[in-house]
Amino acid sequence: MARLKPGPREAPPRERILRAARELFYRDGIGAVSVEAIATAAGTNKMTLYRHFSSKDELVAAYLSELAGEGESLWDAASAAHPGEPEAQLRYLLKHVSQFAGAGRGCALANAAIELTEPRHPARRVVEVHKRRQRERLVALVRAAGFLKPEQVADELFLLVEGARVSLQSFGRAGPGSRLYALVQALLDSAPRRKIQKPV
Repeated sequence: MARLKPGPREAPPRERILRAARELFYRDGIGAVSVEAIATAAGTNKMTLYRHFSSKDELVAAYLSELAGEGESLWDAASAAHPGEPEAQLRYLLKHVSQFAGAGRGCALANAAIELTEPRHPARRVVEVHKRRQRERLVALVRAAGFLKPEQVADELFLLVEGARVSLQSFGRAGPGSRLYALVQALLDSAPRRKIQKPV
């Protein structure tokens, strides 16, 4: 297993371990990657790894928590790009998510959920909390944008996004997932909205 290329300055061990785990888990799958392989790729050893993470499960949870945090930051970016404009924020989010859906091996969190079948696994809990939080925020944003059935519209959007990410595994980038943004745009354009009360 080759060691990861160092940056301008050698990163601290915990950072190197997380970076190696992120690369290997995403590329090869969580179950296929050993603690020893991660330690080697990070330029350290198992003793140092276990000093920072008590188990592989804890490392997996930390890796997924890092990804979930990055997903949350996209909402902040949408809000900053279009303050006070919920529909513009919604379309911003969906455009960016549609680009991610066609990259690499799809959604790392969704891939992890498939692998981690034990309900009590600490990393599975990270995935479930993140996905639930994403759906709740989506419903709230769709409601703020003035759609008549926010829960239904949000669920349709959520399923389109998740489906596009999964289809990448079977069809690649040229498959149905490549049409994600066009599909979500069509859904938003046709979804019923609340009537705006005109001033008397």
